[in-house]
Formats: sequence, C-alpha cells, structure tokens
Amino acid sequence: MEFRELECFVVLSEELHFARTADRLYLSPGRVSQLISALETRIGGRLFQRTSRRVRLTPLGERFLADLRPAYDGLADAVSRAKAAAREVTGVLRVGFLSTPTEVVTGSVRAFERRHPGCDVELVEIPLSDPFGRLRAGQVDIAFTLLPVDEPDLATGQGLNEVSYQLGVSTRHPLAGRAGIAAEELADVPLISLDGPAPRAWLERMTPSATPSGRPIPRAGAVATSQEGLIQVALNRGGMLFCTPTAAHHRRPDVTFVPVAGLRPSVMGLAWVKAAETAAIRAFDEAAAGHALGVESWWPDGRGHADEQGEHPIDRLGSGQGPRCGVPLVDPCPGTGAGARGLGAQHGRRPGRSGRGGPPRGVRQAAGAAQRLRHAGESGWSSRTLERSSR
Repeated sequence: MEFRELECFVVLSEELHFARTADRLYLSPGRVSQLISALETRIGGRLFQRTSRRVRLTPLGERFLADLRPAYDGLADAVSRAKAAAREVTGVLRVGFLSTPTEVVTGSVRAFERRHPGCDVELVEIPLSDPFGRLRAGQVDIAFTLLPVDEPDLATGQGLNEVSYQLGVSTRHPLAGRAGIAAEELADVPLISLDGPAPRAWLERMTPSATPSGRPIPRAGAVATSQEGLIQVALNRGGMLFCTPTAAHHRRPDVTFVPVAGLRPSVMGLAWVKAAETAAIRAFDEAAAGHALGVESWWPDGRGHADEQGEHPIDRLGSGQGPRCGVPLVDPCPGTGAGARGLGAQHGRRPGRSGRGGPPRGVRQAAGAAQRLRHAGESGWSSRTLERSSR
C-alpha cells in the first residue's frame, strides 16, 4: 500500500474538499482523486461520498480512519523525529588535514566548536600521496584539501585561502641563499615527488612536471608524506614544494625555504563524499567559510560586532586588509609576486570553478549579502539571514 494514498486519505478526511487537499499536498485535484480511487480499489469499498457540493466519509471510511489514525500519526511523528535528528549537529566529526594543521585548519575547528558545542572534532592526518582514500573509506567525514577537485563522487566547499609556494632545499643547496626564484628555474632543480594513489591532477599541483613555459622539471625520487620529503631535502637529495603556511610550520636549521614566483597559487578548501553528506559536514563547511571571512566572531550570537575601528570584518573584503585567513596579505617576497594573499586581496585568475579573477564566488556572495544587511541596519543579524541573502 502506498503511503501517499494513506496520506491523501487522512488529509481529505480533514478537509473534505479536493482542492484544499490538493493545496496541502502540493498536488492537483485530479491527482488527489486518482490516489483516493486507487486506495478504494485496494480496500474494496467506497471511503468517501462525493457529490458536486460536498464530500464526506462513508461509514467504512470513518471506521478505516479510526483504525488508521494512531498508526499514521505514529509514522508521521517518526518521520519528523528522523528529520530533526538529521539536522542535528552532534556527536563526533572526523576532519582530515594534509601534512600540517595550519591556522586555516585549527581556526576552522575552533569556529565550528564554538557554534556547535554538542559536536566534537577529531583531527586525522591524511597523507599527501593519498588525499581522498580515507574520505572514500569512511575514515574521515570531511577533509581539507587543495582545490579544485575533479572527482565526481566528491563535493567541495569554497576556497578558504590562497597562498604562494616555497621551495624547500638543503642549506647546502646553491639556491639556499637566494631571496626568491622564478618558476622557470625549477627546470634546474630535481623535485621530490609523491608516491601513491593521488589523482594525476593532484600530483601535478604538488610536484609539477614542467615549468609554466613547458620546460621539463627533473625528478629526485618519491615520498608518501611531507616528513619523508623534508628528510630527503635535508640530505640534499632534491627540492620539494610547500605552500607558504606549511613552509613556515616546518622551519628547521638544515632546510631553507625559498619563495617561488610564477606558479599558480595553492588554494585550500574542503571536500567530502557527496553520498555521505550530513548536517555536521555542512555546518563545518559553513564555519570554515565564516572563519576565512573573519566573521565567526559575530555568527554564534546572531549579531555583527565591529572591531576597535568600528568596522565589521566583512567590510575589509577587497580593501587590502583582508579577513582572518591564516595568511598575510603582504608579499613576503617583494618584487617576485610570490606573496601569500588572503581572500580579501584583489588578485588574478585563480584555479577555481568560475575561472574569474577576484575572491571565490561564495566569498563575493557572502560579502555582498553582509554589506546589504549591514547597510539596512544592524538589528536582526543572524547566520540564517546571511545564508538566505547570499543565495
């Protein structure tokens, strides 16, 4: 027996009007009539008396309603409870990170746990050589990764930061004393590559096979993790590319990090398995985006709070001051163009879905929505309002 037929019967018994029943169920009156007729055929008797002026239950219909109602209400309550549980952000969320838990990672976790104190985050390291294996195996629920991701079974969030690359070399390497190098010079530096099941596009971003002009870049062996790579670098067996925040985290006396100009920037974001998406995953993605914008401080209580200068963090998008992205907005390598740039800085073409310059689309939408809301007045700010306005 079809649940839709039972639902239609219960609603029609309350409304005793085909058009009103159709409106409640988002159906046409003709479809309501079809469902009732099908149910009467299954039962073998008329449940409603129909005339051109009125609709009423037959004695059989009244008896059927009395017997059905407790079970129907129980089923409806079960569905409602299940829907509510699906929206809850509780329990444990396993979050994967690559190599180094930079400020983008830890700041996103703090922002999420402030907004959802009933859900704990467990951080799990993911090897560089296999960025999606643990996601697909169900060992983590959501993972920080490099964007873009071209995997049909995975969904991704917006870019959370955009940073330059640095070349890690031994302090004995000829490039160790340089203030910066151009990407074309990588053709003379054997690079340590990754050995694992990572997609080819991923490997190409981590260890490019050619310079921007097409000159081949030699290889110097392969590793599975950044720590293995750092050991090889320290032993002067080759160079290895690191994003700027990771390079800062791995400073050591026997390795030098040299900024590289001319490579497409590294864009960090989140990925998860589409079929396994939950409310907690969506909430973490939203919290991470809020942290990247520097606005998580006003989301928990639903009101915007200005800083000491009387500005909202969102107002600094595009101003050069930038949001709290975990990366500086100044160029640490002046003259090379290799500096780390936050989402608030105006920058060139990024490797995102839209292919346009400027901040990622989600950032532009959120910024525009927040600006419109604040210009309309400070009262009534909430993350729900922002979400609606940014669509």
